[in-house]
Amino acid sequence: MAERENRRGRGRREEETPEFADRLVAINRVSKTVKGGKRFGFAALVVVGDQKGRVGFGKGKAKEVPEAIRKATEQAKRQMIRVPLKEGRTLHHDMNGRHGAGKVVMRTAPEGTGIIAGGPMRAVFEMLGVKDVVSKSIGSQNPYNMIRATINGLTKEQSPRAVAQRRGKKVADILPKRDEAPAAEAAEA
Repeated sequence: MAERENRRGRGRREEETPEFADRLVAINRVSKTVKGGKRFGFAALVVVGDQKGRVGFGKGKAKEVPEAIRKATEQAKRQMIRVPLKEGRTLHHDMNGRHGAGKVVMRTAPEGTGIIAGGPMRAVFEMLGVKDVVSKSIGSQNPYNMIRATINGLTKEQSPRAVAQRRGKKVADILPKRDEAPAAEAAEA
C-alpha cells in the first residue's frame, strides 16, 4: 500500500522536505457580498524555515483555512532566503529593515539573551534559528509589513567571510582586534 502511494507521488512530499518547520502568523477572514448573501474566504500568512539559516514567508488565500495555509506554506518554501548566522545563534551585526510604513531594528545579542521581538518578528527569528537577538518594530503593526521589513533587514546581513572575500582581504584583517592585555590580567587573577 505504501509503495503505491509513493509511486503516485503522495507520500514523497513529506520525505522530500522534513527539515522545514512552519509557523502560522496570521489568519484573516474576508467576505465578499453577493446576491444571495456573503461568501467568506480566508487569507493566511505563514513563515517557513529550516532553523539553520534559511527562512521564507508566504501568503495564501482560499475558501477554507487548511487550503489557505497549504498555499501559503508552498509559496514560503519557494521564496526562501539564506542568512549567515554568527556562531549559529545570533546576527553578525546590527541592522534596520523597512517595508512601507513598517520599520524594524535588529541587534545582535550576547549568549543567553533569548529572542526579544514582537509576534511576527519572533516567528521569523524562530524559523531562522536565531537564539539571541534584540529587536524593535517601529511604525506599522501590520503583520505583513513587519515580516517584509524583517526579511528586508535580514537580506542586508553579511558575514565577515563574505566581506573579506569581496574586498580581497583576510577575515582577521576585517574583524576588530581584541586586546591581549585584559585577557592576561584575568588569567593572573
